[in-house]
Amino acid sequence: MWRALNVALRDAMAADERVFLMGEDLTRWGTGGGIHGVAKRLGDEYGSHRVRDTPISEEAIVAAAVGAAVRGSRPVVEIMYSDFSLLAMDPIVNQAAKIRYMFGGQFQVPLVLRSNGGAGTGKAAQHSQSLETIFAHVPGLEVALPATPDDAYGLLITAIRSPNPTIFLEHKALYNVKGPLQRTPIPFGRARIARRGDHLTIVATQLMLHRALTVADRMAERGVSIEVIDPRTLYPLDLETVTTSIARTHRLLVVHEAPRDFGFGAEIAASATESCWDLLEEPPMRLGSARAPIPYAEALEREIVPGEDDIEAAVQQLLSRGSRMTATTRHSS
Repeated sequence: MWRALNVALRDAMAADERVFLMGEDLTRWGTGGGIHGVAKRLGDEYGSHRVRDTPISEEAIVAAAVGAAVRGSRPVVEIMYSDFSLLAMDPIVNQAAKIRYMFGGQFQVPLVLRSNGGAGTGKAAQHSQSLETIFAHVPGLEVALPATPDDAYGLLITAIRSPNPTIFLEHKALYNVKGPLQRTPIPFGRARIARRGDHLTIVATQLMLHRALTVADRMAERGVSIEVIDPRTLYPLDLETVTTSIARTHRLLVVHEAPRDFGFGAEIAASATESCWDLLEEPPMRLGSARAPIPYAEALEREIVPGEDDIEAAVQQLLSRGSRMTATTRHSS
């Protein structure tokens, strides 16, 4: 996946001279590329004018990028960890997301903020959060969550071309995931059916998507057919693909890595209920992490974040006739 992102940046910079990169240590880690190597060697190819190392100040980085975007450039900002984007919430939420509206469309903000979230690599509480719902809640922001190399490439190309500010959140545990690359843009708001099925629909993102697919394969051996959907973008959200699936499976489970409480799973479950009330045989279920900071210790981390066994248990609960559950957490209450 990291190589797919690197190719996307290279292709975008070659196609449009307005595209430039900025972030911490983009040219100073070995052969360059930032902490995860996504911008590797781009500094050598395009020079310091288009690959800019910045001071350690997330607020200043994003604020400068907003100004550059308003003036016609297309900056792609890298924030080392999405947790650090909280230091830049004013330029993200009060400036980037609102300038086009407040100035009556006179200005666009074609800004991409790339970062990574999620657990699974032992980065502890301040480097492992899943904050996508926070950004999806803000009018004016687009939010993309790639789970495969092909989606990483296609969604990033679309984000860079978009006239709107995009929060592009990668998953640090998926940077070395391999897969085919078609090298074509992927439209926002178009979910991907990662696996076809008839008995139950799972909507999942990023690391949880991969775990849900493993569970679907496992359940298939027992005669249970599970459809797995990757929304790819939280905003815009492709609810139509979800409701079309529910019309066939009549059951919905939403799995995400962020804490279950107030997560995007609740939004999808509520929207699906409003749209498919007569089609659902059971109330939708949500599965998310426990409401606790992510621990550093690997064993404790596994107790917080949903694993394959937790997803399978939720599937079995939802398939059980008469189960009128409305939600589930990592630890049932």
